[in-house]
Amino acid sequence: MTTVEKIKEIEAEMARTQKNKATSQHLGGLKAKLAKLRRELLAPTSAGGGGPGVGFDVAKTGVGRIGFVGFPSVGKSTLMSKLTGTHSEVAAYEFTTLTTVPGVVQYNGAKLQILDLPGIIEGAKDGKGRGRQVIAVARTCSLIFLVLDVLKPLGDKRIIEKELEGFGIRLNQKPPNIYYKKKEKGGISMTNTVPLTHLDLDEVKAVLSEYKIHNADISFKCDATVDDLIDVIEGNRVYMPCIYVLNKIDQISIEELDLVSKIPHAVPICAHHEWNFDELLSKTWEYLDLARIYTKPKGQLPDYSSPVVLRRETATIEGFCNNIHKAILRELK
Repeated sequence: MTTVEKIKEIEAEMARTQKNKATSQHLGGLKAKLAKLRRELLAPTSAGGGGPGVGFDVAKTGVGRIGFVGFPSVGKSTLMSKLTGTHSEVAAYEFTTLTTVPGVVQYNGAKLQILDLPGIIEGAKDGKGRGRQVIAVARTCSLIFLVLDVLKPLGDKRIIEKELEGFGIRLNQKPPNIYYKKKEKGGISMTNTVPLTHLDLDEVKAVLSEYKIHNADISFKCDATVDDLIDVIEGNRVYMPCIYVLNKIDQISIEELDLVSKIPHAVPICAHHEWNFDELLSKTWEYLDLARIYTKPKGQLPDYSSPVVLRRETATIEGFCNNIHKAILRELK
């Protein structure tokens, strides 16, 4: 049986199984099996195969890296061309973009790299289309623009989120607050500082035994689910912010626009007419959590023309020095 067939079989069994207290342990084990098989799919196969594919990954530049993910023909390339001035092939047929097209947009003194990725299709997580390579590049981004057609936003959104989750990308989520450490002996010891409504010790043991872990300390500092526990054990999940870009708003009425703008994390735009780009860029700044730092030469006024832009998580003296030049930190008193 191939890995994809095994995944389908487990998914079918999970769909058949009723969710209740008696089956929760069994379902936990199945979810863990599924996560392991998905990891096998992600790992590149070393056996034979063709030569290297057309280059997908691009060297990182700028403060943040934004990847465009979406179905074919939702206007990713048009948005890219209008935002950055970089030419990305646009045509009236699907799969016009076949490789990653990079571009740079300047905003508030920051250089942001933008990657126009080829369209993904349903089943990408199981290796259909070039989905695997596309999502592998998406994993290296600091922010994802999920570009959706405003005429069918929620259905497409759900499908693409499922594809990205299959690849270990968690959108607009924080890593679960679970402490986990293997040990030599002593069995599984579990503690929790908050009441657990989705898990109990038997379920935790079922998941851990699937990973052949029989001795470990595990401490829950949040009300976690089985999926959160599996994410922590796998340890290869990427948590990143995401903006849902609802394109082609020139095709809907004002009343419909009021409705779709209530979707959380969404920005309605029209790439063709360049409508609402300012809100998109200001939201990008907010989601990347950027800070401008102005330098002041000794005895002079601060230089407000060219700020040093850093992500807030790296906005330390060390991060600031490394942004200018790696050698500065060694000479810093």
